[in-house]
Amino acid sequence: MKERLQKYMAHTGLASRRVCEEMIRAGRVTVNGRRAVLGTVVDPTKDRILVDGKPIGRPERKRYLIVHKPKGYVTTARDQFARKTVLDLVTGVSERVYPVGRLDYDSEGLVLLTNDGRLANGIMHPSYGLEKVYLVTVAGAITGSALKQLRRGVMLEDGMTQPAQVELLMQDNDESMLRIAIQEGRNRQVRRMCQAVGFPVRRLVRIAIGPIKLGKLKVGEMRELTPAEVSKLKQAVNHKWQRRS
Repeated sequence: MKERLQKYMAHTGLASRRVCEEMIRAGRVTVNGRRAVLGTVVDPTKDRILVDGKPIGRPERKRYLIVHKPKGYVTTARDQFARKTVLDLVTGVSERVYPVGRLDYDSEGLVLLTNDGRLANGIMHPSYGLEKVYLVTVAGAITGSALKQLRRGVMLEDGMTQPAQVELLMQDNDESMLRIAIQEGRNRQVRRMCQAVGFPVRRLVRIAIGPIKLGKLKVGEMRELTPAEVSKLKQAVNHKWQRRS
């Protein structure tokens, strides 16, 4: 059965479709000895497809994992500075999974990993707006005006943020704990929002992505999503897609 090259590559678990498209543009992919271009249609049963000179296999079994990322890990498959990555926490999985989205080096909490490129794209796509929830500890006793700013939107160097759901969980003279839910996915967004209203982040833990909760998973541990969780996650992504189509 013929299909577009980048779609087939993603189905094999190589990477997300967006990353596969970048590989094709960079000239890293050949089909039957010829450099591939975007839009190339292939028949995986007949065509010889190489990435960086190595053949890619048939589609792998789909895997869906979460890890509780500690501080000091990066959410990439490889790191040019040889820092630890969330893939170092994955054990007993023969398929090549990759992180969905980012969680910065100093932050902790839930990271999804999968080889399902289509689902990964849906989770990461900014227009889908899948909710992400964080427990955030900031320095100082946060003010009512700062909470209002966070809820209404904060002007950052890359533009105004969308309204956020912000709940004050605890406060004393030294620090405050907030529950912040956002639908955007800008780089270090929650940290930058809090800094912009005058209350820098001391600790940040992501506790949910859409319907998937961190729950009681311990720091540094991983587990597979249950079939029910995978179904709920796909439904959430499809629901967002339907609302925006």
